[in-house]
Amino acid sequence: MEELLHYVWKHKIFPLNELTTTTGQRLEIIDTGLSNRDAGPDFFNAKIKLDGVVWVGNIEIHTHSSDWFKHGHHQNPVYDNVILHVATHIDAEIFRNNGEPIPQLQLACPEHIRENFKELSGTDKYPPCYRIIPSLPKLTIHSWMSALQMERFEQKDVHLIERLRFCNNHWEDAFFITLARNFGFSINADAFEEWAKHIPLRAIDKHRDNLFQVEAFFFGQAGILGDIDGDEYYLKLKREYEYLAHKFELSPMDVTRWRFLRLRPNNFPHVRIAQLANLYHRSYGLLSQLMEKETIKEVRDLLRGGTSEYWINHYTFGGCSPSYPKTLSDSSLNLIIINTIVPFLYAYGIHRGKEKLCTRATTFLEELKPENNHIIRMWCECGLKIAHAGDSQALIQLKKEYCDKKKCLYCRIGYEYLKRK
Repeated sequence: MEELLHYVWKHKIFPLNELTTTTGQRLEIIDTGLSNRDAGPDFFNAKIKLDGVVWVGNIEIHTHSSDWFKHGHHQNPVYDNVILHVATHIDAEIFRNNGEPIPQLQLACPEHIRENFKELSGTDKYPPCYRIIPSLPKLTIHSWMSALQMERFEQKDVHLIERLRFCNNHWEDAFFITLARNFGFSINADAFEEWAKHIPLRAIDKHRDNLFQVEAFFFGQAGILGDIDGDEYYLKLKREYEYLAHKFELSPMDVTRWRFLRLRPNNFPHVRIAQLANLYHRSYGLLSQLMEKETIKEVRDLLRGGTSEYWINHYTFGGCSPSYPKTLSDSSLNLIIINTIVPFLYAYGIHRGKEKLCTRATTFLEELKPENNHIIRMWCECGLKIAHAGDSQALIQLKKEYCDKKKCLYCRIGYEYLKRK
């Protein structure tokens, strides 16, 4: 497997003494080079010695040396600066574009690496590296989780910038879409993001001092005001939305996008939309306000909110429910802070050069309790200690981007597993 051979070369997991090329030249590996996943040679800027002479250039790796010709490298000048060709099976001499021969090293993947990789790829126990996790040094775990946390920040930043482009670089609008998505939590996240993109925020800004009209916009664009029958409040909202839709030429989203199965009433889309309407109504420049909050308590107090009076004793339009305020719980607020506030603080800090916001983002994660979901419980069972939300975010990244995608060769825990004998 060529990918595994790349891994062996990158980490120098092979005997380094008394290496020779296929033509008998003494070979010393000084630097294996920088891995390249794009077009061109596999490793850039490597440094080797051939018979005592230092060479600096690129490395190409194949399973069979004849692959050099199959891939057309002998006709591609990009490969003229390859100083060493590494292959498990040497079945051909290789040459540069001008006909010069290129030194070759025959390198087989060590047996224990292949066996360990086979275990990682084929075991049904999840995660496959669970056996060695309790024995890993704390420093190894800490450094890997720190790297994963930053990787997750960067990944979320990509999504935020995509929304920012959609919103013509309007940060408040991009923030509203992200916030709405996370108000849907896992079940209705996609539906809430689609809904938020249907919300004409500039039109609503002209009516945001009137909570009833904000609700008419919000529920109407969600496609929830399409029925003929309903109670008095519902019909009043429906009439108001019809007026606003005509005035601003609005079209609602498909109501079938909303999911109710296995949802507790407090998580019904109606309740979440009512909470967002109230928050939008009372918090002009919400992102700007949040940028000024320096503690988690201040953020919670701003977001906790509530709903209009109607929703105090309703979960949907129609039948009444026991009367109590529909405010967000601390656990829900924590998830919104983790998945909305923290990424936005970090992204805004990066793109506006405000380092204190990036620092505040990481501080918030370290002050919040870790998330409690099946991914985190699984890692706990494997022996990992999870101290705060930064750790849980790192482990979610590990599971989704490495374990699920079988990218063990790029995981530091996978590295520890592969090299063991």
